[in-house]
Amino acid sequence: MDASKPAPVLVAAGGTGGHLFPAVALAGVLAERGIAVHLATDRRAVQFGDAFSNDAIHVIASATVRSRNPVALAQTAAMLGYGFTQAWTLIGRLRPAAVIGFGGYPTVPPVLAAAWRGVPSLIHEANAVVGRANRLLAPRVNAIATTFPDIFSNAPELAAKATLTGNPVRSAVIAAATVPYVSPGETMRLLVFGGSQGARIMADTVPAAIARLNAGLRARLHIVQQAREEDLARVRQAYASLPVATEVAPFFADLPARIAASHLVVSRSGASTVAELAAIGRPSILVPLPHAIDQDQFANAGVLERAGGALRLVQDVFTPQRLAGEITTLAQAPQRLAAMAAAARSIGRLDAANRLADLVVKVAGIAAKH
Repeated sequence: MDASKPAPVLVAAGGTGGHLFPAVALAGVLAERGIAVHLATDRRAVQFGDAFSNDAIHVIASATVRSRNPVALAQTAAMLGYGFTQAWTLIGRLRPAAVIGFGGYPTVPPVLAAAWRGVPSLIHEANAVVGRANRLLAPRVNAIATTFPDIFSNAPELAAKATLTGNPVRSAVIAAATVPYVSPGETMRLLVFGGSQGARIMADTVPAAIARLNAGLRARLHIVQQAREEDLARVRQAYASLPVATEVAPFFADLPARIAASHLVVSRSGASTVAELAAIGRPSILVPLPHAIDQDQFANAGVLERAGGALRLVQDVFTPQRLAGEITTLAQAPQRLAAMAAAARSIGRLDAANRLADLVVKVAGIAAKH
């Protein structure tokens, strides 16, 4: 290792966009400060492109606790134990200045190994409630970064370690945030997506809701909708039968720009989605993922709803009739849409990556170029 350069930082994140995107944003800021960043993750990370070079990505075994069945628990423990051994070896080889976990069970082996090796460590909690992996790790790390305030109000010893940074967003989101919200005129742009993996409920509900709109409003709409591969044909056919202007695809690489171009967003309420809606400042109808053990998406959507930037509809009431009614009401009140956009923007944190980088540098005790 070049003694003239600061030691690298190891970030640990699960392979979904909600965990990886903040890690990517932090890595970009640390790189600007002259700090190399390596990623410990699971095998799903490959779908999110080349944010890290191949030699800086380290696949660590992990497993999620999904069942209380003794056999399943034993298998999960064995996999996490194997991942811990891999992480212990990796940290010994990299000798990082700090290890940062971004939530999810793939972060458990690297962050635990760091704690046991005496390497400075911290976790970032993206959601409005603390996830299971971070609940396990929180007592063992040096510092905790949070997206929302007061999430440790019932745990003073953890609150003392917490710093409010916000949820780091990608450079594409920061660019999109420069686009001002313009109320709909002759065209109203509706963006529909279900998170990085898509959501069947959007395919089931949104086209049927659009079919219930009056012809005049439907003629004004331009709909961009994410649909899973298995739902593509039926969603496209449903729209073609109306007809209505649409673009339907399984994935949009330029999603932040599409959020900025929209007048209304209908989506799930994962941590990254909520952070991006707030950073860019767009009104939304949010449908939290149901049945989640931590109910994190419900809590996330509640933050935007209380700010006045979103409507939160639990999935049981997210029917074609209800959605058609909400779209109609909002389309008739452009001033309300503009107010929702401003309210969402008021809680956005475009400087979250820099704030988190400051905390990392402090915890790691390294000097970095600014």
